[in-house]
Amino acid sequence: MDKRTFLKTTALAGAGGLLSIKNLSASPLASNPFSSLDKIIDNNGRYFLHPLPYAFDALEPHIDHMTLVIHHGKHHAGYVNGLNAATDKINELLTTENFSEIKHWEKQLAFNGAGHFLHTMYWNSMSPIASKPSTTLEKYINKSFGSYDKFLKYFVAATASVEASGWGILAFQPLADKLVVLQAEKHQDLSQWMSIPILVCDVWEHAYYLRYQSKRGEYIDHFIQTINWEMVSNRLEVLLEKNKS
Repeated sequence: MDKRTFLKTTALAGAGGLLSIKNLSASPLASNPFSSLDKIIDNNGRYFLHPLPYAFDALEPHIDHMTLVIHHGKHHAGYVNGLNAATDKINELLTTENFSEIKHWEKQLAFNGAGHFLHTMYWNSMSPIASKPSTTLEKYINKSFGSYDKFLKYFVAATASVEASGWGILAFQPLADKLVVLQAEKHQDLSQWMSIPILVCDVWEHAYYLRYQSKRGEYIDHFIQTINWEMVSNRLEVLLEKNKS
């Protein structure tokens, strides 16, 4: 089986671990990435895969239809399934009070939780409708990076140079009152807990291989053209408001 066929027919193991928040507008996480969603668990307490906020072909020609079908329906769905499996197993361990396997299941919870969280943000970080950063976001970009152009070059360079698979992330640090650009290689590791992502770019190969093969930089250039700046601006402004209280 060649690499392209493999990517078409397989899914990553796992799903994503997230807080059960009924009223998301009451949380500083409301802007990232679930501000447009009513809830993240169903009535049975199960995490579920939200539909894309646009049609599968809406991001053409930047992100192709088939990549979105596979990426969302196989890879992201795999994180959701893995999250529910890890949650069930941890609940079982809590019932039996036998924690001999806790290390394994905590790793599964972290891996799948990060995958679900970041993928949900990734879908909402893009839009077929062109937009621009808000005045507030533009002010923070200038304050943190010097200018929008400098930020964009920095973000592209950092994202393109992620070792192996991972993510490029624009995050807000409430305690420092500034934006930072982060790399995530293993998305369950290397977390800066004070930093809250407001924009992410997936650079696992399944996000771009069908159209761009090994040309990660070309994919990132096209991703930049799809950024949903309205959503990113909203995320920052909600966090700033929460940071005042």
